[in-house]
Amino acid sequence: MPFTLATWNINSVRLRAPLVCKLLAEEGPDVLCLQECKSPVDKIPTEDFAALGYKYMLARGQKGYNGVAILSRLPIEEAGAQDFASLNHARHIAGRLENGVTIHNFYVPAGGDIPDRTKNEKFGQKLDYLSEMRDWFHTDNPQKSILVGDLNIAPREDDVWSHKQLLKVVSHTPIEVEHLAQTQEAGEWVDVTRADIPEGPLYSWWSYRARDWDAADKGRRLDHVWATPDISNAAHSSRIHRAARGWEKPSDHAPVFATFDV
Repeated sequence: MPFTLATWNINSVRLRAPLVCKLLAEEGPDVLCLQECKSPVDKIPTEDFAALGYKYMLARGQKGYNGVAILSRLPIEEAGAQDFASLNHARHIAGRLENGVTIHNFYVPAGGDIPDRTKNEKFGQKLDYLSEMRDWFHTDNPQKSILVGDLNIAPREDDVWSHKQLLKVVSHTPIEVEHLAQTQEAGEWVDVTRADIPEGPLYSWWSYRARDWDAADKGRRLDHVWATPDISNAAHSSRIHRAARGWEKPSDHAPVFATFDV
């Protein structure tokens, strides 16, 4: 069964519900995974999405912070949620499609501004969160699964606008990249986006601070689509919907797409 999946850090699902609807109407992914919803589950505007054919939703919410949701026009059942690093944050939700594919939607902590856990508690929480993800995948080896979300790390040199200038900036430091690599290796996850687009600069996030984000193009690839080896070869048509970053009152992230024939 072919299906298209997208992942998008929406930076407030209620504030940007019209943008979610625009994406659903214009691009029509079968499944849309959202992060940083910043809403209790009962306040998410599900009626707006259902009207466009997305009558299934799985979510974990918090007032004003974090939050993850999976919107689907395909039947999907909840497959659990994890609270890594004992943060009590809504940062993970998993769902299982009728074809047996499990989709994990993650929002990894951003990690604050100082890349030193002795000076910045949030950076330590980020590293601990990734370590516990790694240990979970070692213990419960994923099969027929897709992992998506804002992982808040741009791992490759060409996943950032300047490798040299960002080496000491949170999201591209060597220790974060190593933690992400260990997490990926533990589940034998394949980076689907880079399998489809192996060469060249590729970004999914551009700071609000840039006066002209498009012209400056100082981006980072923080949003990812991974798959287990048993279905990674079924993935294709990966793309980043850069234009969405330029919509009115946008998120600072752009949606990332992939199609799977499973």
